[in-house]
Amino acid sequence: MSYYGWHAYVPVAEKRRQAERKLAKLKKQGRSVAPVRIEGRTITKSFWGRSWCVNLERYSDYENRLPRGRTYVRNGSVIDLHIAKGEISAMVAGSEVYQIKIAIAPITRARWKSICRDCAGTVDSLVELLQGRLAKGVMERVCREGDGLFPSPTEIKLSCSCPDWADMCKHVAAAL
Repeated sequence: MSYYGWHAYVPVAEKRRQAERKLAKLKKQGRSVAPVRIEGRTITKSFWGRSWCVNLERYSDYENRLPRGRTYVRNGSVIDLHIAKGEISAMVAGSEVYQIKIAIAPITRARWKSICRDCAGTVDSLVELLQGRLAKGVMERVCREGDGLFPSPTEIKLSCSCPDWADMCKHVAAAL
């Protein structure tokens, strides 16, 4: 421990070694782990992944923590990430390995009906739909700020086992 109960700075190389040791230990115990591996500088390649990141960056509540989270995820510090309906759980290596829980409120029935109503009749091609592609107008509607599919900060509950007092610490930001 260092000054005021915070841990001393841990270099990136040591965080990577620590993450790899913890990952190996979990695998040896027979636990199914899903580490996040980033190839290159781009965190996500899919439309949905990019849209999720853009949505998070819209909220001023998160703007000072997201850059640190991006650094952590690029370093390989997210050693386990599981996404389930309404919940994300993760293990992120920092000065220790921290447990992350993120709860996301389900979309309200009224918002879902509004999205369906706005998008009705705008699918350009059944073939594109079957291939998982939607028309630009549909994609803009479902990603619209405020009443699209993505949650607002009030619909996201964040939790981390680290000593940081902020709702969104760098470990949570890495998981998001």
